[in-house]
Order: sequence, then C-alpha cells, then structure tokens
Amino acid sequence: MPEHTSTASRAITDTSANGAFQPILPGFYPDPTICRVGDDYYLATSSFEYFPGAPIFHSTDLVSWTQIGSILTTREQFRLTTPGPSTGIYGSTLRFHGGRFWFITTNVSDFAAGQVIVHATDPAGPWSEPVFVPEAVGIDPDLCWDDDGESYLTWHVLDFTVGGQGIRQARMDLETGRLREPHYPIWQGSGMQAAEGPHLYRIGDHWYILLAEGGTERGHCVTAARSTSPTGPFEPCPWNPVFTHRSSSHPVQSVGHADLVQGPDGRWAVVYLGARPRGSTPGFHVLGRETFLAGIDWVDGWPVFDEYRFDIPVPDTAFEDDFSGAALDPRWVVADGEPASTVERDPDGGLHFPSAGRSSADLLCARVRDFAWVAEAVVERAGEFRLRLDERHWCGVVVDAGTARAILRIGDVWQEVAAAPVRTPRVTLRLEASVPRSAPVPFGYAGPDDVTLSVDTGDGFVKLARLDGRYFSTEVAAGFTGRMLALGSPHPGGRLLSVSYRPIYD
Repeated sequence: MPEHTSTASRAITDTSANGAFQPILPGFYPDPTICRVGDDYYLATSSFEYFPGAPIFHSTDLVSWTQIGSILTTREQFRLTTPGPSTGIYGSTLRFHGGRFWFITTNVSDFAAGQVIVHATDPAGPWSEPVFVPEAVGIDPDLCWDDDGESYLTWHVLDFTVGGQGIRQARMDLETGRLREPHYPIWQGSGMQAAEGPHLYRIGDHWYILLAEGGTERGHCVTAARSTSPTGPFEPCPWNPVFTHRSSSHPVQSVGHADLVQGPDGRWAVVYLGARPRGSTPGFHVLGRETFLAGIDWVDGWPVFDEYRFDIPVPDTAFEDDFSGAALDPRWVVADGEPASTVERDPDGGLHFPSAGRSSADLLCARVRDFAWVAEAVVERAGEFRLRLDERHWCGVVVDAGTARAILRIGDVWQEVAAAPVRTPRVTLRLEASVPRSAPVPFGYAGPDDVTLSVDTGDGFVKLARLDGRYFSTEVAAGFTGRMLALGSPHPGGRLLSVSYRPIYD
C-alpha cells in the first residue's frame, strides 16, 4: 500500500575531496580524452547512444570543469544506422594541431563507415562536417603528428564477428580520410585481454604509447611502451601495468583508458576512467564509468601515476530547469533520437512530447551524478519520470487520467507496483536514491542503494515504491552507460513544467 512520506535529507556541504576518490566528472562520463591550448584545457568523453554526442568541457586548472557543449550535434556527424543500448559514440581522441581542434571517434551505430573525424577552430563549436575512414574499422582511434607534420591514425581493429584483432596504425590524409599506406601492427600490449584505447605522445626523445588492457571491468589497467619512432618498435615499461586497482579494495575500480596532458608549468597530469561500486558482493556501479584526474611523475623515463596529487572541488551537480531558455541546457540528451524531435515548447511554458512514449527516443534524459539524491518533475495532465539505465532496466512514475502508477521494468518483466489517485491536474513526481535497507539475511546483503518513487497527490507526497537499486546497475543490465533521469509523457497532451535535482545525504 502507498504510504505518506516526506524528505528530511540535508544538502551536501563538503567542498572538496582527494582526486583518488573524487571524480572531476562524476556520473556517466567515460573514456576521457584531453588536450591543452595555452592556459586552457579541453576534455571530451564517450556518450554511446545519447545525442548530442561527445560532451566537451573546459577548465583552466584541471580540477574544475564546465560543459561548453557537445562535439557531435548533427546526424551527419553522428549517424544513426543501428540504435540500441551501448551503441553510438565510443572512445575518442581530442587534440589541437595546426590551429585546429581535431576529434576522432568510433560510432558503433554506423560501424562499417569506419572512424569519424571532425575539426573546429572553437571547441564550443560548430564542428565541421565529418570525414570517414572506411579503411579503419574498429574502435578507440588516436591521432598524432610527427615532426614533419605527417598524421598517424592508430586504433584497435575489431568487428562483432571475430572480435578484437589488435592495435594497428597507418599514416593518413585528414582531409579525405584515406590511408596513405596499408595499416600495420604496432605494440599489442603486455599480454592481457582487450588491448585497446591507444594514445601516442612525443615526449622528449621518445614516442610513448598508452593502452587500456584487461577489459573495462575490474581487471582494467593502463600499460605503457616507448620507441624512438611513432611506428615502433616499442619497448614495454618494465613494471607494466603502470596503473591499476585490480584485485584491491580501493573504492574506485576498473581504472584505465588514460590520456596524458602537460601543463604550462611543464608538469604532467592524466585523466582516466573509473567506476565506484557499492553494496554487497560483487558490488554494483550505477553512475556509469566516471572521469578522474591524477598527477604524473617521470621515473627513469617512464610515467608514474600520483593519484593523490590533486584535491578536487566537489562539483555543484544540483540544477533547476523550467525550460524557459532559448535552447535546452547541454545536460539534456536523447537515446536513439534527438531533443529537437523529442520535445516541443508550449507557448505558455514547459515542454510537450509529441511522440508520447512510443520508444526510448521519446524521453528527454540527464545524467544522475551522485549516490544519494532527490529529483522532482512537475507535470500537467500527464507525464512520466523515470530512473533509466537502458530501455530494459528502469523504474518510474507515470501519471495519467487522474492516477499515478509506479512502474518497474527489469529485462522482460514489466510490472505496475502501486497506484494512487491524484486530485489536481498539476502533479509533482519524485525520484530519490538513498542508503539501502539491509536485507533480512544474516549478513545484510544489499544493493548499492534504494530507489524511492513518490507522487504529490494534492494532499502531500505518497510513497508508491521503494526498490532495490541493484536492478538499475551495470552489473545487472550490462553495457557501458550509467543512470539517467528520463522525462516523457504517456500522451501528447501532457506538459512538463519543470525539473529539479539535488544531491543529498540520507
């Protein structure tokens, strides 16, 4: 039975935490790639099926970041041939060369087209029309340039029949996307599975290559090798892997996919991804893979990670949005669709959903960025507010025809958990994540959190359901993404008036 409840949580007041534990980009921002121009740093991440693709951020100090837009903002740049969970934009490389920013990535939704290259003079955009590299099918492309200005493409050759086939390289023409020579193998890593995510750098007298090895799960790590030429042969670091948390009790796991950057003072740093599992064994990560920062020291010509070097300001993740601005905030994205066709502005304020819940492309989404949080959506006549990991793993509240229903979807199971009547056409829907209640077994096995679904019926908030958050985790759903807040409507007459989100302590 529904029960009346209230939120008595307090706002987060901590201002900073050590970078070994606090991400610079909390939430679903994996596969970071970074470059510096003067005193400014720019960072982009993977975004998978969500459009616009490849969010890009700016910083002047490496620790505080502001999103300045997305790189792939047109369907020519991010073609949608094959939709679905964990398709779309994979690992990428962002670099500045010859007065331009260059971005190269893999679009798994248009996999046969090969790697995708765009460029811009302003990293906030607009970015150019895409150039495709059909001779380089695979994932995780890297761009670098030698002293003569020759550009080199390095990537992980992969298809979805044979699987991974190693790290390959070739010189290429950036304007046409044609390879200048047959591609050839270079360093294949230290022998662990899934050697991928190559990045090459000219540092001093050597060319260095970093790889991600061990898979992007708990065995993830960073390995390094060096050569006097970008083509090799490469000498592996004698203490590979140079960075990992595998088989440790560190609260940040799956670390890897690293990209180096040098500051104006000559010191080096590195961004990398990690996941923060919670709950009983095997641990469940719900925010996706996040972006972290560490320092780099050089010992005997090899990179040594100093993950404790930086104190990271805890980002202000709270927001309120009444959609009154001329454009949507860049936080809003759509899976397998695009915001311009998912929502329409109402002349009296707020948004309509013209397609009204026919598919995942009819939901407007924003990343969940905290472990404990509360979010509210004010809707009129009809509306839907979900916590979404993918189209088969979500929960939420749907209001229509004077009734609010709590819905749970886990795989092929779809269930209405509870319902309550609402007395007013304007209704507030609430989602909340909080510390889990221990299960009634000797060791108190629990998921990472509990997710509570509530609605203001006109007489105060009524709790419709409290659910185990493990069912909205990567360990259950699989894939590469993290939790999203998702908004929609069961029919076009519904109107979304506002959304608010704030982190909490339970």
